[in-house]
Amino acid sequence: MKFASSAKFAAVVVTAALALTACGGGSTSSGGSVGPVDGKGKKLSVLTGVNNQYSAQQKQWFTDIAAKFKAQTGADVEFETFASANDELTRIQTSVVSGQGPDVYSLGTTFTPTAYATKAFVTLSDDDWKKVGGKDKFNQAALGISGPDAQHQAGIPFVSRPFVMAYNKDILKAAGIDKPATSWDELATQAKKMTDASTGTFGLATGYKDNFDPWKFIWAMSVQAGNPLVDGKTLKLDDPAVKKAYETYFGWLTKDKIVDPASIGWSNSNAVAAFASGKAGYLMMTTSSSLPTLDKSAVAGKYAYTAMPTTAPGQSSPQGDGANAASILSGDNVVVADYSKQKDLAFAYINLITSKDEQLNYQKIFGDLPANAEALKALSNPALQPVADTAAKSKATPFTGAWGDIQLALLNVVVQSIPDLSKGSVDDSSLQTRLKDAQTKGQASLDRASK
Repeated sequence: MKFASSAKFAAVVVTAALALTACGGGSTSSGGSVGPVDGKGKKLSVLTGVNNQYSAQQKQWFTDIAAKFKAQTGADVEFETFASANDELTRIQTSVVSGQGPDVYSLGTTFTPTAYATKAFVTLSDDDWKKVGGKDKFNQAALGISGPDAQHQAGIPFVSRPFVMAYNKDILKAAGIDKPATSWDELATQAKKMTDASTGTFGLATGYKDNFDPWKFIWAMSVQAGNPLVDGKTLKLDDPAVKKAYETYFGWLTKDKIVDPASIGWSNSNAVAAFASGKAGYLMMTTSSSLPTLDKSAVAGKYAYTAMPTTAPGQSSPQGDGANAASILSGDNVVVADYSKQKDLAFAYINLITSKDEQLNYQKIFGDLPANAEALKALSNPALQPVADTAAKSKATPFTGAWGDIQLALLNVVVQSIPDLSKGSVDDSSLQTRLKDAQTKGQASLDRASK
Protein backbone atom coordinates (compact mmCIF):
# COMPACT_ATOMS: atom_id res chain seq x y z
CA MET A 1 0.00 0.00 0.00
CA LYS A 2 1.35 3.41 -0.95
CA PHE A 3 1.27 6.25 1.56
CA ALA A 4 1.14 9.96 0.87
CA SER A 5 3.91 12.34 1.77
CA SER A 6 3.91 14.16 5.09
CA ALA A 7 2.70 17.33 3.38
CA LYS A 8 -0.23 15.51 1.85
CA PHE A 9 -1.02 13.91 5.21
CA ALA A 10 -1.23 17.36 6.79
CA ALA A 11 -3.62 18.41 4.02
CA VAL A 12 -5.79 15.37 4.68
CA VAL A 13 -6.00 16.25 8.37
CA VAL A 14 -7.08 19.79 7.49
CA THR A 15 -9.68 18.45 5.05
CA ALA A 16 -11.03 16.11 7.73
CA ALA A 17 -11.31 19.02 10.13
CA LEU A 18 -13.16 21.16 7.60
CA ALA A 19 -15.52 18.33 6.75
CA LEU A 20 -16.66 18.14 10.36
CA THR A 21 -16.67 21.83 11.25
CA ALA A 22 -20.44 21.94 10.90
CA CYS A 23 -20.70 19.53 13.83
CA GLY A 24 -18.92 21.83 16.23
CA GLY A 25 -19.55 25.43 15.27
CA GLY A 26 -17.04 28.20 14.84
CA SER A 27 -14.78 29.91 17.31
CA THR A 28 -16.22 32.61 19.52
CA SER A 29 -13.01 33.46 21.32
CA SER A 30 -9.34 33.22 20.71
CA GLY A 31 -6.00 34.26 22.08
CA GLY A 32 -3.76 32.92 24.76
CA SER A 33 -4.67 31.95 28.28
CA VAL A 34 -5.12 34.51 31.02
CA GLY A 35 -2.08 35.09 33.29
CA PRO A 36 -0.49 32.47 35.55
CA VAL A 37 -2.52 30.99 38.40
CA ASP A 38 -1.13 30.84 41.94
CA GLY A 39 -2.01 27.43 43.32
CA LYS A 40 0.62 27.12 46.04
CA GLY A 41 -0.59 24.82 48.80
CA LYS A 42 -3.60 23.63 46.77
CA LYS A 43 -4.44 20.27 45.20
CA LEU A 44 -6.37 19.64 41.99
CA SER A 45 -8.27 16.36 41.62
CA VAL A 46 -8.48 14.86 38.11
CA LEU A 47 -10.53 11.81 37.07
CA THR A 48 -9.57 9.92 33.91
CA GLY A 49 -9.94 6.46 32.41
CA VAL A 50 -7.35 3.83 33.26
CA ASN A 51 -5.14 2.87 30.31
CA ASN A 52 -4.74 -0.89 30.54
CA GLN A 53 -2.75 -1.06 27.32
CA TYR A 54 -0.10 1.38 28.51
CA SER A 55 -0.48 1.28 32.27
CA ALA A 56 3.18 1.92 33.13
CA GLN A 57 3.36 4.77 30.62
CA GLN A 58 0.18 6.30 32.02
CA LYS A 59 1.56 6.27 35.56
CA GLN A 60 4.72 7.96 34.32
CA TRP A 61 2.67 10.55 32.43
CA PHE A 62 0.73 11.29 35.62
CA THR A 63 4.01 11.92 37.42
CA ASP A 64 5.51 14.03 34.65
CA ILE A 65 2.48 16.23 33.99
CA ALA A 66 1.96 16.75 37.72
CA ALA A 67 5.55 17.98 38.02
CA LYS A 68 5.09 20.39 35.11
CA PHE A 69 1.81 21.66 36.55
CA LYS A 70 3.41 22.24 39.94
CA ALA A 71 6.26 24.13 38.32
CA GLN A 72 3.72 26.38 36.57
CA THR A 73 1.22 26.92 39.38
CA GLY A 74 2.64 25.59 42.63
CA ALA A 75 -0.32 23.21 42.94
CA ASP A 76 -0.33 19.43 43.21
CA VAL A 77 -2.42 17.11 41.03
CA GLU A 78 -4.12 13.99 42.34
CA PHE A 79 -5.24 11.52 39.66
CA GLU A 80 -8.13 9.10 40.05
CA THR A 81 -9.13 6.52 37.43
CA PHE A 82 -12.22 4.65 36.27
CA ALA A 83 -11.99 1.24 34.64
CA SER A 84 -15.19 0.80 32.64
CA ALA A 85 -18.11 2.63 31.05
CA ASN A 86 -20.31 1.61 33.99
CA ASP A 87 -17.73 2.99 36.41
CA GLU A 88 -17.48 6.19 34.36
CA LEU A 89 -21.25 6.80 34.52
CA THR A 90 -21.38 5.94 38.22
CA ARG A 91 -18.63 8.45 39.03
CA ILE A 92 -20.52 11.19 37.19
CA GLN A 93 -23.79 10.37 38.95
CA THR A 94 -22.20 10.11 42.40
CA SER A 95 -20.47 13.46 42.12
CA VAL A 96 -23.60 15.15 40.79
CA VAL A 97 -25.70 13.88 43.68
CA SER A 98 -23.12 14.65 46.37
CA GLY A 99 -21.91 17.94 44.90
CA GLN A 100 -18.32 16.95 45.53
CA GLY A 101 -15.61 14.91 43.86
CA PRO A 102 -12.97 15.53 41.19
CA ASP A 103 -12.41 19.04 39.89
CA VAL A 104 -11.66 17.86 36.36
CA TYR A 105 -13.11 14.89 34.48
CA SER A 106 -11.58 13.41 31.35
CA LEU A 107 -14.51 11.61 29.71
CA GLY A 108 -15.11 9.66 26.56
CA THR A 109 -16.91 11.87 24.06
CA THR A 110 -20.09 9.81 24.21
CA PHE A 111 -20.46 10.61 27.92
CA THR A 112 -20.24 14.37 27.31
CA PRO A 113 -24.03 14.66 26.63
CA THR A 114 -24.74 12.87 29.91
CA ALA A 115 -22.39 15.16 31.81
CA TYR A 116 -23.84 18.25 30.11
CA ALA A 117 -27.42 17.22 30.90
CA THR A 118 -26.71 17.07 34.63
CA LYS A 119 -25.96 20.83 34.63
CA ALA A 120 -23.24 19.97 37.16
CA PHE A 121 -20.38 20.94 34.85
CA VAL A 122 -19.27 24.34 33.64
CA THR A 123 -20.93 25.55 30.44
CA LEU A 124 -17.98 27.40 28.96
CA SER A 125 -18.07 31.18 28.61
CA ASP A 126 -15.81 33.16 26.30
CA ASP A 127 -13.58 33.90 29.28
CA ASP A 128 -13.35 30.19 30.12
CA TRP A 129 -12.26 29.40 26.56
CA LYS A 130 -9.62 32.13 26.79
CA LYS A 131 -8.20 30.45 29.91
CA VAL A 132 -7.49 27.31 27.88
CA GLY A 133 -6.13 29.16 24.85
CA GLY A 134 -9.31 29.94 22.90
CA LYS A 135 -11.45 27.80 20.61
CA ASP A 136 -9.09 28.41 17.69
CA LYS A 137 -6.47 26.39 19.55
CA PHE A 138 -8.44 23.23 18.83
CA ASN A 139 -9.19 21.20 15.72
CA GLN A 140 -12.75 22.35 15.03
CA ALA A 141 -13.85 18.81 14.15
CA ALA A 142 -13.06 17.75 17.71
CA LEU A 143 -15.63 20.25 19.01
CA GLY A 144 -18.43 18.29 17.35
CA ILE A 145 -19.67 16.73 20.58
CA SER A 146 -18.66 19.42 23.10
CA GLY A 147 -22.26 20.55 23.58
CA PRO A 148 -25.68 20.72 21.92
CA ASP A 149 -24.61 23.77 19.90
CA ALA A 150 -21.70 26.17 19.49
CA GLN A 151 -22.98 28.53 22.19
CA HIS A 152 -23.51 25.85 24.83
CA GLN A 153 -20.44 23.68 25.27
CA ALA A 154 -18.93 21.93 28.28
CA GLY A 155 -16.41 19.54 26.73
CA ILE A 156 -12.92 20.77 25.93
CA PRO A 157 -11.28 18.40 23.41
CA PHE A 158 -8.25 16.52 24.73
CA VAL A 159 -7.55 13.81 22.14
CA SER A 160 -9.22 12.49 19.00
CA ARG A 161 -9.68 8.75 18.64
CA PRO A 162 -11.48 7.69 15.43
CA PHE A 163 -12.08 3.95 15.28
CA VAL A 164 -10.56 2.05 12.38
CA MET A 165 -9.33 -1.46 11.67
CA ALA A 166 -5.77 -2.57 11.08
CA TYR A 167 -4.93 -5.30 8.60
CA ASN A 168 -1.96 -7.60 8.14
CA LYS A 169 -0.83 -7.02 4.53
CA ASP A 170 0.99 -10.36 4.33
CA ILE A 171 -1.97 -12.42 5.55
CA LEU A 172 -4.38 -10.68 3.17
CA LYS A 173 -2.01 -11.21 0.26
CA ALA A 174 -1.52 -14.89 1.09
CA ALA A 175 -5.30 -15.33 1.07
CA GLY A 176 -5.56 -13.71 -2.37
CA ILE A 177 -7.26 -10.59 -1.06
CA ASP A 178 -6.45 -7.44 -3.04
CA LYS A 179 -7.94 -4.80 -0.76
CA PRO A 180 -9.66 -4.54 2.62
CA ALA A 181 -13.39 -5.14 2.91
CA THR A 182 -15.83 -2.23 2.74
CA SER A 183 -18.96 -4.15 3.81
CA TRP A 184 -19.52 -6.34 6.87
CA ASP A 185 -20.54 -9.29 4.67
CA GLU A 186 -17.34 -8.98 2.62
CA LEU A 187 -15.36 -8.76 5.85
CA ALA A 188 -16.71 -12.11 7.04
CA THR A 189 -15.99 -13.70 3.66
CA GLN A 190 -12.41 -12.44 3.68
CA ALA A 191 -11.92 -13.47 7.31
CA LYS A 192 -12.94 -17.06 6.50
CA LYS A 193 -10.22 -17.19 3.83
CA MET A 194 -7.62 -16.08 6.35
CA THR A 195 -8.66 -18.35 9.21
CA ASP A 196 -6.60 -21.46 9.92
CA ALA A 197 -7.42 -22.70 13.41
CA SER A 198 -4.71 -25.37 13.17
CA THR A 199 -2.06 -22.64 13.19
CA GLY A 200 -3.95 -20.35 15.57
CA THR A 201 -4.51 -17.76 12.85
CA PHE A 202 -7.92 -16.09 12.60
CA GLY A 203 -9.47 -13.59 10.25
CA LEU A 204 -10.49 -11.14 12.94
CA ALA A 205 -9.17 -10.11 16.35
CA THR A 206 -11.66 -8.48 18.71
CA GLY A 207 -12.49 -8.52 22.41
CA TYR A 208 -16.01 -9.55 23.40
CA LYS A 209 -15.40 -8.75 27.06
CA ASP A 210 -13.99 -5.28 26.53
CA ASN A 211 -15.47 -2.74 28.92
CA PHE A 212 -16.04 -0.09 26.25
CA ASP A 213 -16.02 -1.27 22.61
CA PRO A 214 -18.68 -3.94 21.86
CA TRP A 215 -21.63 -1.53 21.64
CA LYS A 216 -19.82 0.47 18.94
CA PHE A 217 -20.15 -2.44 16.50
CA ILE A 218 -23.91 -2.50 17.08
CA TRP A 219 -24.16 1.28 16.70
CA ALA A 220 -22.21 1.23 13.42
CA MET A 221 -24.10 -1.62 11.79
CA SER A 222 -27.47 -0.21 12.88
CA VAL A 223 -26.81 3.36 11.72
CA GLN A 224 -25.40 2.08 8.43
CA ALA A 225 -28.64 0.14 7.93
CA GLY A 226 -30.63 3.37 8.28
CA ASN A 227 -31.62 3.06 11.94
CA PRO A 228 -30.30 6.04 13.98
CA LEU A 229 -31.08 4.28 17.32
CA VAL A 230 -32.51 7.55 18.69
CA ASP A 231 -35.21 9.18 16.54
CA GLY A 232 -36.36 12.31 18.33
CA LYS A 233 -37.93 11.09 21.55
CA THR A 234 -38.11 7.47 20.38
CA LEU A 235 -35.51 4.80 21.05
CA LYS A 236 -35.21 2.13 18.37
CA LEU A 237 -33.25 -0.71 19.93
CA ASP A 238 -36.14 -3.01 18.98
CA ASP A 239 -35.54 -2.32 15.27
CA PRO A 240 -34.63 -5.42 13.20
CA ALA A 241 -31.35 -3.75 12.22
CA VAL A 242 -30.17 -3.89 15.85
CA LYS A 243 -30.97 -7.60 16.16
CA LYS A 244 -29.18 -8.24 12.85
CA ALA A 245 -26.15 -6.36 14.15
CA TYR A 246 -25.91 -8.52 17.29
CA GLU A 247 -26.40 -11.69 15.26
CA THR A 248 -23.55 -10.64 12.96
CA TYR A 249 -21.24 -9.68 15.81
CA PHE A 250 -21.93 -12.86 17.79
CA GLY A 251 -21.87 -14.92 14.60
CA TRP A 252 -18.18 -14.23 14.02
CA LEU A 253 -17.59 -16.46 17.01
CA THR A 254 -20.47 -18.92 16.96
CA LYS A 255 -21.15 -19.52 13.24
CA ASP A 256 -18.34 -18.14 11.10
CA LYS A 257 -15.57 -19.30 13.47
CA ILE A 258 -13.36 -16.43 12.31
CA VAL A 259 -12.26 -15.21 15.75
CA ASP A 260 -10.17 -16.96 18.38
CA PRO A 261 -12.51 -18.77 20.82
CA ALA A 262 -10.49 -17.19 23.63
CA SER A 263 -11.75 -13.76 22.54
CA ILE A 264 -14.87 -14.37 24.64
CA GLY A 265 -12.73 -13.25 27.56
CA TRP A 266 -10.61 -10.66 25.75
CA SER A 267 -10.41 -6.93 26.20
CA ASN A 268 -9.25 -4.72 23.34
CA SER A 269 -5.65 -4.93 24.61
CA ASN A 270 -5.74 -8.73 24.21
CA ALA A 271 -6.96 -8.33 20.63
CA VAL A 272 -4.15 -5.87 19.92
CA ALA A 273 -1.65 -8.39 21.31
CA ALA A 274 -3.04 -11.18 19.11
CA PHE A 275 -2.79 -9.03 16.00
CA ALA A 276 0.67 -7.82 17.01
CA SER A 277 1.85 -11.44 17.18
CA GLY A 278 0.82 -11.96 13.54
CA LYS A 279 -2.11 -14.22 14.35
CA ALA A 280 -4.97 -12.21 12.83
CA GLY A 281 -5.80 -10.74 9.46
CA TYR A 282 -7.80 -7.81 10.86
CA LEU A 283 -7.73 -5.99 14.18
CA MET A 284 -11.21 -4.59 14.71
CA MET A 285 -12.36 -1.38 16.41
CA THR A 286 -8.89 -0.09 17.12
CA THR A 287 -7.49 3.43 17.11
CA SER A 288 -4.13 5.04 16.51
CA SER A 289 -3.42 4.21 20.17
CA SER A 290 -2.42 0.75 18.93
CA LEU A 291 0.41 2.23 16.84
CA PRO A 292 3.09 2.35 19.61
CA THR A 293 2.51 -1.36 20.28
CA LEU A 294 2.30 -2.49 16.65
CA ASP A 295 5.40 -0.59 15.59
CA LYS A 296 7.42 -2.55 18.15
CA SER A 297 5.84 -5.92 17.33
CA ALA A 298 6.21 -8.78 14.89
CA VAL A 299 3.92 -6.99 12.41
CA ALA A 300 5.94 -3.76 12.28
CA GLY A 301 6.04 -2.64 8.62
CA LYS A 302 3.52 -5.35 7.69
CA TYR A 303 0.26 -3.67 8.71
CA ALA A 304 -1.82 -0.66 7.78
CA TYR A 305 -4.93 1.10 9.05
CA THR A 306 -8.12 1.45 7.04
CA ALA A 307 -11.72 2.49 7.65
CA MET A 308 -14.08 -0.13 8.99
CA PRO A 309 -16.93 -1.28 6.74
CA THR A 310 -19.72 1.23 6.12
CA THR A 311 -22.22 -1.14 4.46
CA ALA A 312 -24.49 -2.89 6.95
CA PRO A 313 -24.89 -6.69 7.12
CA GLY A 314 -27.16 -7.94 4.34
CA GLN A 315 -26.95 -4.65 2.43
CA SER A 316 -25.22 -3.83 -0.86
CA SER A 317 -24.58 -0.15 -0.01
CA PRO A 318 -24.80 2.20 2.98
CA GLN A 319 -28.32 3.38 3.81
CA GLY A 320 -29.10 7.02 4.60
CA ASP A 321 -25.91 8.70 5.74
CA GLY A 322 -24.35 5.37 6.67
CA ALA A 323 -21.23 6.19 4.66
CA ASN A 324 -20.52 8.82 7.31
CA ALA A 325 -20.73 6.25 10.11
CA ALA A 326 -17.33 4.60 9.78
CA SER A 327 -16.75 5.59 13.40
CA ILE A 328 -18.41 7.41 16.23
CA LEU A 329 -17.05 10.93 16.67
CA SER A 330 -14.63 9.68 19.26
CA GLY A 331 -12.00 10.83 21.68
CA ASP A 332 -11.79 12.37 25.13
CA ASN A 333 -13.27 15.64 26.34
CA VAL A 334 -12.29 17.39 29.54
CA VAL A 335 -15.01 18.97 31.69
CA VAL A 336 -14.80 21.07 34.85
CA ALA A 337 -17.12 20.40 37.78
CA ASP A 338 -19.37 23.34 38.60
CA TYR A 339 -18.95 22.61 42.32
CA SER A 340 -15.17 22.94 42.07
CA LYS A 341 -13.64 25.68 44.22
CA GLN A 342 -10.56 25.66 41.99
CA LYS A 343 -11.87 26.44 38.53
CA ASP A 344 -8.93 28.68 37.60
CA LEU A 345 -6.52 25.88 38.49
CA ALA A 346 -8.68 23.44 36.53
CA PHE A 347 -8.50 25.60 33.41
CA ALA A 348 -4.75 26.08 33.89
CA TYR A 349 -4.34 22.29 33.97
CA ILE A 350 -6.42 21.90 30.82
CA ASN A 351 -4.43 24.63 29.10
CA LEU A 352 -1.24 22.71 29.89
CA ILE A 353 -2.37 19.28 28.67
CA THR A 354 -3.85 20.71 25.47
CA SER A 355 -0.76 22.74 24.57
CA LYS A 356 0.99 21.85 21.31
CA ASP A 357 4.07 20.35 22.96
CA GLU A 358 2.14 18.29 25.50
CA GLN A 359 -0.28 17.03 22.84
CA LEU A 360 2.60 15.88 20.63
CA ASN A 361 4.25 14.23 23.61
CA TYR A 362 1.00 12.44 24.48
CA GLN A 363 0.60 11.27 20.89
CA LYS A 364 4.13 9.88 20.86
CA ILE A 365 3.50 7.88 24.03
CA PHE A 366 -0.10 6.73 23.56
CA GLY A 367 -0.81 7.16 19.83
CA ASP A 368 -4.02 9.22 20.15
CA LEU A 369 -4.43 12.06 17.66
CA PRO A 370 -4.05 15.57 19.14
CA ALA A 371 -7.05 17.82 19.55
CA ASN A 372 -4.72 20.82 19.40
CA ALA A 373 -4.89 22.10 15.81
CA GLU A 374 -1.20 23.00 15.50
CA ALA A 375 -0.10 19.69 16.98
CA LEU A 376 -2.38 17.80 14.60
CA LYS A 377 -0.92 19.59 11.58
CA ALA A 378 2.60 18.88 12.84
CA LEU A 379 2.19 15.08 12.67
CA SER A 380 4.30 13.53 9.94
CA ASN A 381 3.65 9.77 10.22
CA PRO A 382 1.91 8.78 6.94
CA ALA A 383 0.58 5.60 8.57
CA LEU A 384 -1.96 7.83 10.31
CA GLN A 385 -3.52 9.12 7.08
CA PRO A 386 -6.34 6.51 7.02
CA VAL A 387 -7.17 7.47 10.61
CA ALA A 388 -7.46 11.11 9.55
CA ASP A 389 -9.62 10.02 6.60
CA THR A 390 -11.92 8.20 9.01
CA ALA A 391 -12.30 11.33 11.10
CA ALA A 392 -14.08 12.84 8.07
CA LYS A 393 -16.45 9.85 8.01
CA SER A 394 -17.25 9.90 11.71
CA LYS A 395 -20.72 10.54 13.06
CA ALA A 396 -21.60 11.93 16.47
CA THR A 397 -23.73 9.79 18.73
CA PRO A 398 -27.04 11.44 19.72
CA PHE A 399 -26.56 14.45 22.02
CA THR A 400 -28.99 13.45 24.74
CA GLY A 401 -28.49 13.05 28.47
CA ALA A 402 -29.88 9.53 28.05
CA TRP A 403 -27.07 8.37 25.78
CA GLY A 404 -24.88 7.12 28.63
CA ASP A 405 -27.68 4.78 29.72
CA ILE A 406 -28.41 3.76 26.13
CA GLN A 407 -24.84 2.80 25.29
CA LEU A 408 -24.62 0.84 28.54
CA ALA A 409 -27.85 -0.94 27.58
CA LEU A 410 -26.24 -1.90 24.26
CA LEU A 411 -23.10 -3.05 26.05
CA ASN A 412 -25.04 -5.01 28.65
CA VAL A 413 -26.69 -7.14 25.95
CA VAL A 414 -23.18 -8.38 25.13
CA VAL A 415 -22.25 -8.79 28.80
CA GLN A 416 -25.39 -10.84 29.44
CA SER A 417 -24.67 -12.99 26.37
CA ILE A 418 -21.10 -13.97 27.36
CA PRO A 419 -22.20 -17.18 29.16
CA ASP A 420 -24.17 -18.23 26.06
CA LEU A 421 -21.25 -17.39 23.78
CA SER A 422 -19.04 -19.57 25.95
CA LYS A 423 -21.42 -22.45 25.25
CA GLY A 424 -21.33 -21.84 21.51
CA SER A 425 -24.52 -19.92 20.65
CA VAL A 426 -26.96 -17.21 21.64
CA ASP A 427 -30.50 -18.41 20.99
CA ASP A 428 -33.05 -16.12 19.39
CA SER A 429 -35.40 -15.92 22.37
CA SER A 430 -32.63 -14.92 24.77
CA LEU A 431 -31.43 -12.20 22.42
CA GLN A 432 -34.99 -10.93 21.92
CA THR A 433 -35.53 -10.78 25.68
CA ARG A 434 -32.32 -8.83 26.26
CA LEU A 435 -33.12 -6.40 23.49
CA LYS A 436 -36.63 -5.85 24.87
CA ASP A 437 -35.18 -5.13 28.30
CA ALA A 438 -32.60 -2.75 26.81
CA GLN A 439 -35.35 -0.98 24.84
CA THR A 440 -37.54 -0.56 27.92
CA LYS A 441 -34.80 0.78 30.16
CA GLY A 442 -33.29 2.97 27.46
CA GLN A 443 -36.66 4.46 26.49
CA ALA A 444 -37.37 5.26 30.14
CA SER A 445 -34.07 7.13 30.34
CA LEU A 446 -34.81 8.94 27.07
CA ASP A 447 -38.23 9.94 28.39
CA ARG A 448 -36.65 11.43 31.52
CA ALA A 449 -34.04 13.28 29.46
CA SER A 450 -36.71 14.63 27.08
CA LYS A 451 -38.78 16.32 29.79
